[in-house]
Amino acid sequence: MTSGYTRNEIETGRKLFAGDWQFIWAAASMETLPPMKGLEIAFAGRSNAGKSSLINALTGRKALARTSNTPGRTQELIFFQGPDDLRITDMPGYGYAEAPKAKVKAWTDLIHSYLQGRANLARVYMLIDARHGIKEADKPALELLRKAAVSHQIVLTKCDQLPAKDLAARIDEIATQIAKNAAAFPEVLATSSREGTGIPELRAAIVRLIAERRG
Repeated sequence: MTSGYTRNEIETGRKLFAGDWQFIWAAASMETLPPMKGLEIAFAGRSNAGKSSLINALTGRKALARTSNTPGRTQELIFFQGPDDLRITDMPGYGYAEAPKAKVKAWTDLIHSYLQGRANLARVYMLIDARHGIKEADKPALELLRKAAVSHQIVLTKCDQLPAKDLAARIDEIATQIAKNAAAFPEVLATSSREGTGIPELRAAIVRLIAERRG
């Protein structure tokens, strides 16, 4: 066993994400979303929480998802197609105060509509910067996921930048914060895209989710 996941799940996850992954679609509105097909998992989080870096680390590619030091660069829902009819959705970052209000509202409305109207969405992985924990900007998104009863799981990013003791305390803190949210998966995953920490476990978690959904 490895952190609660079997060797088979770890290896199946490695093979799944070592397969062919391609950008297939970008949608700026509900009307331009791709047709629903297979299962989708989505990555959400504050601007610069590390969504694109995590997607690249998961798939073992340097530039499948565009990374940027400029907050708010991802302004559309970006879809990637992988093996076994699995899709990844890279969602626009939220909480970027310097973006024009009209643009922020458009992103927010798009995110809300997608979460509430995508029947093949299996889970949202909510990225939280391990150094800061859940901030005020994260709370509306978490509340939306709770109200929409969308299955979601907290993934801590940039964990290499915290001492082990502080990271353990952060995981406990967040687990306590989400404990009363029925739609929140109780396990908090800790990752570092830079060092690869937690990436095999996240892949295995996704493999387990797929098996449960398709059971």
